[in-house]
Amino acid sequence: MIQAATIETPGVERRLIGRIPVRNIWLLFLYAHNLARFHGQHEAAVEDSPDFPSLIARILCYAVDRRLRRNLSRGYVQKQAVLARVRGRIDILDTFAGDLLSKGMVACRFEEFTFDTPRNRLVRAALDALATRVDDRVLAHDCGRLAGDLGRHGVSGVRPSRAELSADRIGRHDADDLLMVTLARLVFELVLPTEDSGGHALTRVDKNVALVRHLFEKAIGNFYAIELPQLGWKVYQGKSLKWQIDSETSGIATIMPGMITDIILERPAQGQRLIIDTKFTSVFGQSQHRAAVLKSGYIYQMYAYLRSQERAEDLLSLTSSGMFLHPTVDGDVDEAMSIQGHNIRFATVDLSQPVTEVLERLRALVPSPSKSWFPGSV
Repeated sequence: MIQAATIETPGVERRLIGRIPVRNIWLLFLYAHNLARFHGQHEAAVEDSPDFPSLIARILCYAVDRRLRRNLSRGYVQKQAVLARVRGRIDILDTFAGDLLSKGMVACRFEEFTFDTPRNRLVRAALDALATRVDDRVLAHDCGRLAGDLGRHGVSGVRPSRAELSADRIGRHDADDLLMVTLARLVFELVLPTEDSGGHALTRVDKNVALVRHLFEKAIGNFYAIELPQLGWKVYQGKSLKWQIDSETSGIATIMPGMITDIILERPAQGQRLIIDTKFTSVFGQSQHRAAVLKSGYIYQMYAYLRSQERAEDLLSLTSSGMFLHPTVDGDVDEAMSIQGHNIRFATVDLSQPVTEVLERLRALVPSPSKSWFPGSV
């Protein structure tokens, strides 16, 4: 199981989060947020960063500086103001309610082309937050300096609301903003979660656990969505499964638990369907007589996923397989069994390994017609 505490020893060992190298956390981040095209970039920043907040701060500074040098994106925002001349549309209600015409004024609603867009405000707010949180004084100064540069372009320091951000969509023509905005979002969602009203302050350990869990679970699905379609696989994420209920009472639907899978891989031409459930926990539990034993709840869960979907008209459902995928930092586990015609596998990916080995491990876990489902078999 992954230990969550950040290691603070000198040298390379310090660049770990819960015994996971920062470079691998960065890999998970890229795949989790559909930014795989940036894999291989920013290697110097990754290697120089002692922790994930510092890494986010370094690359955010790079992205913002690049946008400022090339041309910070602008957009139209809705404004309303009392003016001496008509601009845009007249707000008749406000104009007459305030008796503005008698004063030679008119209330107007109009669009303004400005740098003060929700995305730029989010980025400035993230830089301001990081400037007071990162330990590196030079990096903190860079965050504050770039926040000031955005301010001089007219970008306010007020963090935008979720509604404002959802309306400010990043199109193909301004894809250069994608990395910058994604990093800024992550600052508030994972790097500096907290202290909102009604919440509780998270410890450093809690933040590390939340960070890696979020990235791991999203990254695996997106990795397969990128890699496998070219091999004939269909990849589904977050798909709901329905119980095959023959009869029911009136209130059962409101209390019956649902089934939502993390990942489903299908290759109909090869007669393959694989349900993958990612678990950010140890693959093992403990029993009274054994120190390490597979968790029974997981087996029951996968058994329900597989057997509840069997239908004669859906041939793949009769032979579908399941796999639990866990992270580890101290060696791999890869065991499998077959229950009533369905293969179930328990596997881990060692996140302490080099990036290339992590990716190869994920690829190797996908079944192929020429490879036995059972590890070690020919």
